[in-house]
Amino acid sequence: MVRKPARAVKIRLASCSRPDTIRYMEAGIRLPAVAGSFYPGDHDALAAAASKLLGDEIDRRCAALASPFGLIVPHAGYSYSGPTAAAGFRAVAAQGRPSVIVLLGASHSGLGGPVTLSNQKAWQTPLGDVPVAADIVERLRSGGMPVDESAFGREHSIEVQLPFLQILWGSTVPVVPICVQTTALEVLCAAGEAIARALDDRPSALIVASSDFTHYEPDETARRIDQAALDPILALEAPRFFRLCVEQHLSICGAGAIVVLMSAARCLGLEETNLVDYSTSGDTTGDRSAVVGYAAVSFVRRNNG
Repeated sequence: MVRKPARAVKIRLASCSRPDTIRYMEAGIRLPAVAGSFYPGDHDALAAAASKLLGDEIDRRCAALASPFGLIVPHAGYSYSGPTAAAGFRAVAAQGRPSVIVLLGASHSGLGGPVTLSNQKAWQTPLGDVPVAADIVERLRSGGMPVDESAFGREHSIEVQLPFLQILWGSTVPVVPICVQTTALEVLCAAGEAIARALDDRPSALIVASSDFTHYEPDETARRIDQAALDPILALEAPRFFRLCVEQHLSICGAGAIVVLMSAARCLGLEETNLVDYSTSGDTTGDRSAVVGYAAVSFVRRNNG
């Protein structure tokens, strides 16, 4: 179990009734909620685990990304989805260093609004504090996107991505955490357009949608369902992907985040898509009776410029 920092302040969220919804935050800092479970809770162990997943040959170039970059990566425990997530981040690192990273998380709790901002000054992992891009948050907030910290209390889908970013680029690249529910298509598309506008003067921005794919189906079935879902994603057809998720009751937990990313990608001209990696939990455990699917997908401008 992760030890609570000495200066942590105990906060009970009024909108929650279960005892496990008590959160701990320092002033302006969102503390790690899943360190020691989804990823190692010790600094050295986490640095070693994330570095091993990213690989010795990872490109840590200092040159800025030539244009915005979109990415879908999974968010399960590192022992399950870590290799696929790392493959996605390697694809970004090979192109350059982002100036700001928008992190679109899933909503596993259902708390907060359909698309919600975090207004903390920084997010902490055992590797240190990652600053939040307050200027981008303010642009989005001024445009009508609400702030609600209850959406982020124990939401792991954003948190698990941070150590990869820290190993690649230190703790200096600011992030914009956004929690996304699977809500109305027009709301999701409007959010993507708003994010694209907010990043208009950030040509080196990275937008990450954090999502696992099919949950708890036999491996062969999961792969078939996920391929059907990946087809409209790779075609950058957000309405078709959204309809498929709704009509087929797909268990893609970050479907809303993926739609927001696809909408932003359209606005930013990121029309070249690539399936970087796909795996299932069965590849790790050997048990293929009930697996979870993981995909890494990139979105870039044609000719990367």
